[in-house]
Amino acid sequence: MDYLKTVVPSQFVAERGANLVIINPGSANIKIGLGTQDAPLIIPHCIARRTTGANLHPRKNVVDQALNSQVTTAQHVERERAYDTIASFLKIPSLNEEVSNSYSRKMSRLDGSNLTTCKKEPEFTWTDVFEKKPDFFPPSVIHAETSTNNDVSDHLSDLNNEHKETASVSEQIYREFICGEEALRISPCEPFCLRRPIRRGHFNVSPYYPAQQVLEDLRTIWEWILTEKLHIPLNQRTTYSAVLVVPETFDNREIKELMSLVLGDLRFGVAVVHQEALATVFGNGLSTACVVNIGAQVTSVICVEDISRCLLWTQRHHQTWPPIRTDAVAKPIDLLMLNRLKESYCQIKEGETDAFVVVHSYEDGTSVGAHKTRLTALNVPPMGLFYPKLLVPEVYLPPPRTWFHDYEDMLEDTSNVEYPRRPDGSDLYPGFNAGFSMWEGYTVFTNKHKKEENLGLAEAITKSILSTGRIDLQRKLFCSIQLGGGASMTNGLVAAVEDRVLHAIPPNEAIDTVEVLQSRNNPIYVSWKGGVILAILDFSREAWIHREDWIRGGLYIGSNRKYKDSYYIQAQPMCYMNS
Repeated sequence: MDYLKTVVPSQFVAERGANLVIINPGSANIKIGLGTQDAPLIIPHCIARRTTGANLHPRKNVVDQALNSQVTTAQHVERERAYDTIASFLKIPSLNEEVSNSYSRKMSRLDGSNLTTCKKEPEFTWTDVFEKKPDFFPPSVIHAETSTNNDVSDHLSDLNNEHKETASVSEQIYREFICGEEALRISPCEPFCLRRPIRRGHFNVSPYYPAQQVLEDLRTIWEWILTEKLHIPLNQRTTYSAVLVVPETFDNREIKELMSLVLGDLRFGVAVVHQEALATVFGNGLSTACVVNIGAQVTSVICVEDISRCLLWTQRHHQTWPPIRTDAVAKPIDLLMLNRLKESYCQIKEGETDAFVVVHSYEDGTSVGAHKTRLTALNVPPMGLFYPKLLVPEVYLPPPRTWFHDYEDMLEDTSNVEYPRRPDGSDLYPGFNAGFSMWEGYTVFTNKHKKEENLGLAEAITKSILSTGRIDLQRKLFCSIQLGGGASMTNGLVAAVEDRVLHAIPPNEAIDTVEVLQSRNNPIYVSWKGGVILAILDFSREAWIHREDWIRGGLYIGSNRKYKDSYYIQAQPMCYMNS
């Protein structure tokens, strides 16, 4: 304790955080980094694997294409009604009103010389999908020969150039897989299929994406990041500790599989699980808060990715979008462009909100096209957080929820239990590289579409806080709203949340104050930062799971406690709340 009173915080972090790897997996991005870093790496959580006719037929360039992305007539009517409601609130013309501006909405393809009147967003480039081949004769060899024998060096140089020309024509080899943003920038005409192992707050298991492939893709992405980005080789992992900061949407079995991934395949020596909400509270140094993590796909109420698609719909409805083939679902590079436009220009404010910008077209086999255009009604799409019917999320089949039910009894005395071993040893790493294992009871999908409560952000926050029951706690939470996630940085969102939550509180409730607290860390990665703090301050490490214990069957030797018991794993993030 005397040491803690005298130690400098930066020294404390350096000592205890050097061997900590904090992993915060999400639907769109994974945030990962060492405990000594000020900010994590934020990497698109996806992988593109090379395909052949035998791998995927008919070939898809995106395995998670929406099963039904077409807007029905009823949805279209609801969307236009929501637009008009938002327009009235923002004091802008409704869809049926004549726009009273004097300048025309015309677009033109740019030649690069007339960009002075608008902001040009940087364009994306197509990913090189071929392996980098080493030189036939390294330059150092040719250089060394030059000083002794010019004739030999010239001959080697000629051979080298000839080999390069031949290789460029006939020996180009496709990369087997590509991760991160590079995977999103692969041309649709290339033989690659993009996969996102986590979507909508769960493992992206579907009839088109088997569970084993989901887990294998997670392993490949995380291994690539650890090796290529964090430079932690496999043979050194046992000296590192992993902190998993998981979304509250994850099921017990999903958390177990991530633990098997971290302690099994990735070979971390010890690991612990924390939930995002708790980590966000610690990341901002708070004791109590209503945490609203507005992620890329799940906010408990809305798909934020739909804001980008709504931006595209708004421009097309007003006929301001260039006549180009923009497809945010089937062409990931188009979604990258729309996300950038959303982050740069969308805001919540009254009055007409327009901007002259340059948008890009990414057509197969052609150079990137630049188009000057006027984006209009830029304050409408983010209001979809409060009016979900504006966004019209795609319809999709649900994951096999019945499979995730876990019937293990936390109170069962496991000291004398004999666990049967599979002949292939797959019980040591359930769900990984064993063919079937615990996925063999996979539930068949039905044709019934998933139905969710489609609440707006203000109603969801109000409903959540009022469900706590105690008036004193309710008042404290309404004055301690904490926004996290990339969309929380939308200009004007804080004021809109405070105003709309206040008006969403029923008049019979004795609450008259709502406040959104300013984040002390970047909202994009505040939950990751909280994972760092929780891990560094945890001296007892009672909730940490050791690799040997997990492989032994999930038993904590001497305690009769099963690590793989769902209730215990899920309760781990709460141990600090009760201490």
